[in-house]
Amino acid sequence: MKLFKEYRWVGCWSLRFLLAAALFSCQEIKETPVSKGDDGQVFAIDTQESELPYLVIDTQGKDIPYEPGVMAKMKIYQRKKLIQEQAIDLEYRGKTSFRLSDKKGFNFETVDASGEGMDVSFFGMPVEEDWRLIGHVVNLKDKYIWDRSLIYNHVGYELSNKIGKYASRGQFVEIEVNGEYLGVYYFCEKLKRDTNRINLMSLNASSTNLTGGYILKIDKADPGSEHDSKPLSYFMNNWDDDARYTAFNSFRSNFDIFKNPLSFPAFQAPYHSQQFLETYFWYEYPSAENITSAQKAYIAKYIDDFEQALISDDFSESTRTYTDFIDLGSFVDYFIVTELCRNVDAYRISTFLQKDRNGKLAMGPVWDMNIGFDEGGRIPITDWVANYNDYVNNDPWMVPFWWDRLLEDPRFKQAVKIRWQALRQGELSPSQIQKIVDDAVEYLKKNGAVERNYAKWDQGIGVNYDQAVQNLKIFLTERATWIDGQIGAW
Repeated sequence: MKLFKEYRWVGCWSLRFLLAAALFSCQEIKETPVSKGDDGQVFAIDTQESELPYLVIDTQGKDIPYEPGVMAKMKIYQRKKLIQEQAIDLEYRGKTSFRLSDKKGFNFETVDASGEGMDVSFFGMPVEEDWRLIGHVVNLKDKYIWDRSLIYNHVGYELSNKIGKYASRGQFVEIEVNGEYLGVYYFCEKLKRDTNRINLMSLNASSTNLTGGYILKIDKADPGSEHDSKPLSYFMNNWDDDARYTAFNSFRSNFDIFKNPLSFPAFQAPYHSQQFLETYFWYEYPSAENITSAQKAYIAKYIDDFEQALISDDFSESTRTYTDFIDLGSFVDYFIVTELCRNVDAYRISTFLQKDRNGKLAMGPVWDMNIGFDEGGRIPITDWVANYNDYVNNDPWMVPFWWDRLLEDPRFKQAVKIRWQALRQGELSPSQIQKIVDDAVEYLKKNGAVERNYAKWDQGIGVNYDQAVQNLKIFLTERATWIDGQIGAW
């Protein structure tokens, strides 16, 4: 009897082993469904029947640098059909966002087979060679995300374009890079001089008319070509380069943020104790490498003449001289879009200015809204972003005195009032503002892009996408209503 019991136990164990082995074997040979493009390209994720363009970028085994770029192949699919293929020169982009975010952004240039730049159209946008892939900031270590709605830049740029002021055109896409799915990005135009972007007359070393065109930026400094090809570890920690202004790359205002003449030397070491008082103007076009001494002298004097006029004008009188130097309408529109979006980076960084040949200084285009809207908590919903300096002390990048001074001018305020109230009856009506949000959200959600993006990036952060969208819509309603009241009292 004892022998039988031992045999039965051994037999059952053997049977169990055989069954488990068979099950394991079945699991081993079971094929995992593969998502492919119509050309056989295997995707890192199944995009189902998504209308959202899906980009497959392959650097063919090469690491992606910060700058200069690396040659790569880019394929664009829609509903898994290959619709465009292009050689590109790819690099990482951003300063603070590059260092803080696990979801990196990219710059790329479209190139031919030899690596030379070539103009290309994407998604019906005008042909050009310089483009941006911008993702929202995701920090997995500290568990935070900027712009959980994924649409801040799109909303801000659409608002500007709708009121007739060019902002970067774009398209929501999903991307994978070297086989890794990276989620939803905003594929958009680089801001640069071009007939279909910032439409200015060209200016080169042989130009005899010094009046334009110029593009300036009030912004953090770029690392400079001397840092090309340094390892990524350098760019991850090069905070000093953000504040390294030189006579080569920029010029400084002669006035501090309180409109007092500056008495200490320009171009001191990064983050020196008085840097918060300074405003630097970065040479965007012509670039620092191409701008001539005469052109530098001209545009610096022009800015100084404007600033002196703005300071010296008596606003109790009927005459103005500062308006001889600026396109007032562009300042009004820049103010409106910036304030509606509560873009706390505007005025002081990521701020573009332009001056065409024989024209006046104009503000814009608007740019970089990743900590705007309901994310822009440095400024209360019931105050102007222009009053940033009242809430933040000694930031290396403060708001220039221009905006405080303009808000002292009844004529500027009246121009804002007339323009705002007209726009509220049309392009910036409550329904039109909400429609921009609703259309973008519907497009992303119905195509499954939100779900796929956060399957990748919501790693214990706890994103409630619908609530993020609702928060954005509530903010826009409350912000616009507050502006109605403020401007209505002017």
